[in-house]
Amino acid sequence: MSRFLPYQPAQAYLLPPSVKDVLPAGHLCFLVEQVVGKLDLRPFEQAYGEEGGVLYAPAMMLSVWLYAYATGLTSGRRLEKRIREDLPLRYLAGGAEPDHWALSAFRRRHRRGVNDVFTQVLELIRDAHLGRLGRVAVDSTPIAASSGRGRVDSRQRLRKERARYRRQVRQWQQQCEKADSEEAGEYAAAQIQRVQQRLAALPGRLARLEKSGEKRLPRTDPEARVLHKRGKSVLGYTAEVAVSEDHLVVAQRVTQAKADNAALLPMVEEVKGNCREQPRQVLADAGYYSNRNITQLRQQGMDAYVPDSNLARELNTGQRAGGVGRMPVRNPELRAMRAKLRSAAGRKVYAQRKGMVEPVFGTLKAQRDLRRFRLRGLVKVGIEFTLAVIGYNLTRWRQEQGASA
Repeated sequence: MSRFLPYQPAQAYLLPPSVKDVLPAGHLCFLVEQVVGKLDLRPFEQAYGEEGGVLYAPAMMLSVWLYAYATGLTSGRRLEKRIREDLPLRYLAGGAEPDHWALSAFRRRHRRGVNDVFTQVLELIRDAHLGRLGRVAVDSTPIAASSGRGRVDSRQRLRKERARYRRQVRQWQQQCEKADSEEAGEYAAAQIQRVQQRLAALPGRLARLEKSGEKRLPRTDPEARVLHKRGKSVLGYTAEVAVSEDHLVVAQRVTQAKADNAALLPMVEEVKGNCREQPRQVLADAGYYSNRNITQLRQQGMDAYVPDSNLARELNTGQRAGGVGRMPVRNPELRAMRAKLRSAAGRKVYAQRKGMVEPVFGTLKAQRDLRRFRLRGLVKVGIEFTLAVIGYNLTRWRQEQGASA
């Protein structure tokens, strides 16, 4: 008798009669199925007219995209392949095999629906007594756009291109005059026309640059911006999140903002709108500090822990801000904030900010393939980021369910 198990890859049935016989009860695909079954998907259905061909069910398309983003799969082409090969995705697709065109079209189309799903999923999480708002941390990170660094317009670059195209026109004109055959002359004339077309497009590119008010403007994705953070330059968008004390994202958005200062109050308002409750404590880094921000939060009954840049340097280096030769601090909000964050209790609270919010960005970028957006334009990258955040919240919710089991 052979001691080896039978091996017959060509047998009639390789898949189990029921997926639940193979996948564990707590598998992520079952949570996605359960959550999508509770959502109001009318915004997705209302986005289509009554005329036209048969469409894939919005519940199915949403389910596979949520599972995809929750597992770091952001490419429509790769998702099409994985739906045919991966058991959880085959289960969520219900046996359907949408191609990448249909998958990508669904993702691009439903900005309103995806935003509604983020809010509805957050409500389900809050009903499970998660997403606690005793303490909320706000932060941002630049995410690269789907645009090459070499395709960025600036005044200097446009001047150099104009000079280069003019030289090329003169060179091809000389080639045309020296051509010793009809074919060579026609080729040189075609090259002159091609370069002149590029030269004629330069005034329009310069006009777009001036209209944008930017020093540098990408051509592939004109809505992206050159962002500077921690000494690095990124051509992309600013992604912002507010994270609860139990590490769930309770507010999110994507902007073109180059500085964080004006984002603190709007993000807190997003938290209040999404959760119908305001946080008791708000934590943010020095980029979000302004006297107005702190005053507004205090007047609304929220306790802010946001250092100014000098105090942040002090907390990081141990060198006290406001030494000899420095202007005295007269603003009462700034004096109170410095006193609070210099206390042992204040430093203990503020030290939790990094551990609350930065792991979210680390997970999205390092594990969920979100170092660069795949779509272009502010609206579409907003859809991408929202799907990624929903996926993150679902995996975090599943972890919490496992911890409490």
